[in-house]
Amino acid sequence: MNEPARKRPARAGTGVAALWLALTCASCRPAGPPTIRVGDEAALRAALRSGVRIQLASGVFPLRAEIQIPRGVHDVEITGAGTVVRAADGFSGTALFRAEEARRIRLAHLALEGNRAALEQRGGLPPSDVPFIRYTHGNGIVFERCADVSVRGVRLREIAGFAVLAAASRGVRIERLTVEDSGSRNPEGRNNTTGGVLFEEGTRDFEVTASLFRHILGNAVWTHSRYTSPRNANGLIWGNRFQTVGRDAIQVGHATRVRVEGNVIREVGFPPEAVDVENLAIPVGIDTAGNVDHSTYAGNRIEEYNGKCIDLDGFHHGEVRRNTCVNRRDVDAYPHGGFAIVMNNTNPDMESEAVIIERNDIDGVRYGGIFVIGERNLVADNRLRNLNLARCGSAAERADCRWAAGQPDLPRAGIYLGPGAERPAPARHNRIEGNRVSGFGMDRHCVVAAPGVEAEANRIVGNRCHDGAR
Repeated sequence: MNEPARKRPARAGTGVAALWLALTCASCRPAGPPTIRVGDEAALRAALRSGVRIQLASGVFPLRAEIQIPRGVHDVEITGAGTVVRAADGFSGTALFRAEEARRIRLAHLALEGNRAALEQRGGLPPSDVPFIRYTHGNGIVFERCADVSVRGVRLREIAGFAVLAAASRGVRIERLTVEDSGSRNPEGRNNTTGGVLFEEGTRDFEVTASLFRHILGNAVWTHSRYTSPRNANGLIWGNRFQTVGRDAIQVGHATRVRVEGNVIREVGFPPEAVDVENLAIPVGIDTAGNVDHSTYAGNRIEEYNGKCIDLDGFHHGEVRRNTCVNRRDVDAYPHGGFAIVMNNTNPDMESEAVIIERNDIDGVRYGGIFVIGERNLVADNRLRNLNLARCGSAAERADCRWAAGQPDLPRAGIYLGPGAERPAPARHNRIEGNRVSGFGMDRHCVVAAPGVEAEANRIVGNRCHDGAR
């Protein structure tokens, strides 16, 4: 796995002095909470109270109903030792574990099995005025209006809803999580966004680090808030691995100050039959939605994406640096493929401006490389190779090259200066500098302005372009 783009800050209290204090003054530290060992569901419910450490017995731990950590409880730790918590066939509740208005809750070293085959309820997305926490059942772990909570070293599989869902919470730490074979389908048999980790309703100060997501039907890690809800804020999605995701590996939605760094993503939009084509939910390696600013996508590697590599719908005043996007197969392997990096402006509260797209390496795209709209953006020193795998503009042009009515150059352009996306936002006052662009027809369609967009209104210098079809 690639090294993360930025090393995590060192934890406080390290060094010789701290070690000496730990060795010589162990008796100075206050005693920890009592440890209660439990072997069944009834004993676990009885043990839940403030200031307690619960260790579940080894072996299979069946649940008939969700474990509700009582409202207002604090300083609870639930751990396992070879423990598998499994939803029974008749399980009832929204999650295996649920906490509401609780503080300092820890879950560690457990295996959770959601019994998806028995509990999946096929359904679409909630109405726009309903959060997922009020809609989705069959989740693994749910935090609502909680503070300072963590999930560490937990393995989840066959979860019908979300593996972890945090709503209106702060200080959520998820580390060394493993999520496999999770997520439900809609009535058409496509993904319905579920399966991974979701932060919503203005969750703040959250982290997902050093975790593994494999065979997730919906989104693997994402933030989501309704338009009328507070934005999510102050997040870190770092050093995770993703393998085979049906929708988005990572989505930053309606958020501010989120860092997405050092993640390795393989096979997005696979299997193709899981893609929600009816609702035009094109899969993306790193996606954006809502209003997102002061955020960074850096040092990520996305391999084999059946859709877009990075989507910047709602992204402004942020950075996209040193990411790698690679597709090695023939064009027919990517039926939902498009551009590699795309700007958009669906949210009415933002404009596509002050975005830095720099030193990214893109290799193998169905159509073009980078789609630019708005003002005062920098697109510099990117390496774009093997563009236009569909060979749009050739004598034997495919029918799917003619999807951009009135903009014939759009599918075959290396860097395209567009007139807008969801709303008008003509590309102007942007800097397109020092990019290396190659692929089918790139000697003729390297940096192209859309009809009605003035190329001269942008600074376009030092770009090297040549034909280099596979």
